[in-house]
Amino acid sequence: MALVVLIGGAVAEAIAWWAVSWKGVSIWVAMGVVLPILGVAALLVRTPGLSPDVSPAVAAGAGLVAGLVLYLATRGFVATAGSWRTFRRHAVELYAKQSRIPLAAALLLAAVILAPGEELFWRGLFRARLVAALDARTTGAVVAWLASVAANIPSRNLAIVAGAVVGGAVWTALAWWTGGVLASVLCHSAWTALMLAFPVVRTRSVVPA
Repeated sequence: MALVVLIGGAVAEAIAWWAVSWKGVSIWVAMGVVLPILGVAALLVRTPGLSPDVSPAVAAGAGLVAGLVLYLATRGFVATAGSWRTFRRHAVELYAKQSRIPLAAALLLAAVILAPGEELFWRGLFRARLVAALDARTTGAVVAWLASVAANIPSRNLAIVAGAVVGGAVWTALAWWTGGVLASVLCHSAWTALMLAFPVVRTRSVVPA
């Protein structure tokens, strides 16, 4: 059962990104269907610990601070990579796709539903299962991170893949440190909310914050 959910969930996310990239399916429809399902499936297979190795208060604070730092780092990277036209174009295209619904709805959906769903699956279930199967905390976390990056490649969007690589590394590190998903969920949600409310690139299509 767990193996089916692991493989099926990873493939489902890859297919969702493929549908967005190749078929023009709305990012909100594709991810709005797949990621909540992955989160629920992860909970049904294994209820993840919130922060068994670190005080929940410390984990929560670290997660929120990490989310802010990650956002500032993202903003700094985009500012310095302005001459990388392909990356900037992909970032603008991503914001244009995300702006098709009101900002308040986007914040609620992305930060409260989609980000937690993704974390519950990749950091709460996938990472934990690999750590147990390999009997190696660090190796299992790294393999799970690489699998999550691979699931984002069909998006054909450098901004999305970069988020999966860098953001995924941060969220994986938080889960590795705390042993649970509280810090990674809060970090992912905070970063997502900031990215939507205060866009790192400017496009006329983006709904004003």
